[in-house]
Amino acid sequence: MGNRYQRIVFGDAARARQRSAGSVGAYGGDMSGDEAPVDEGRQELGSRELSMLTSAFQLHLATVTESGWPYVQYRSGPAGFVHHLGDNRIAFADFRGNRQFVSTGNIDANGLVAIFVADYPLRSRLKVFGRAHVSDDPGLLRRLRRVDDGEISATCERSIVVDVEAFDWNCSRSLVPQYTADQVRERVQPYIDRITELQSEVAALRAAAEEKP
Repeated sequence: MGNRYQRIVFGDAARARQRSAGSVGAYGGDMSGDEAPVDEGRQELGSRELSMLTSAFQLHLATVTESGWPYVQYRSGPAGFVHHLGDNRIAFADFRGNRQFVSTGNIDANGLVAIFVADYPLRSRLKVFGRAHVSDDPGLLRRLRRVDDGEISATCERSIVVDVEAFDWNCSRSLVPQYTADQVRERVQPYIDRITELQSEVAALRAAAEEKP
């Protein structure tokens, strides 16, 4: 999988706590000193990561403000609104919002981003780190507006493109399963159909019984 994730997120303070807790070996060992492993470069997105990203209908995008503070924004769209542009590059359309331009401004000033995606029914979650830029290319925006079942109807003004550097899958222990209305409907529909069938049978039996002298 590579060690870029560890190099990005584990600083000296985090490593000190890992050594104190005895967990430093589980997370790749020390990343400094003469015995530090070589930087293995970016982690390549695989089919599992791409499937998670390109099937998502919601995510959280973290950027860094010019004052140094983290800023997290919720993004959503129809399933498939995140596109794979090839190699380690993903992108999505930037919908018109409240005109604060905090995320896009942060990306303009400092392209470092983190993306958090969760599949709540399956209790799986993926953290992605990358370098982003904002694109005003109309051709790219037209491409990103297309999804499997049509086109995004919301007003889209620009594109956010992310070159992924690293990722990591979280454990599912603390993730509470959640379901959309469509997912609930899909799961209960067989029971609804069976209830309807049984109601029809009961009605037919009742009618037949009433016809008997």
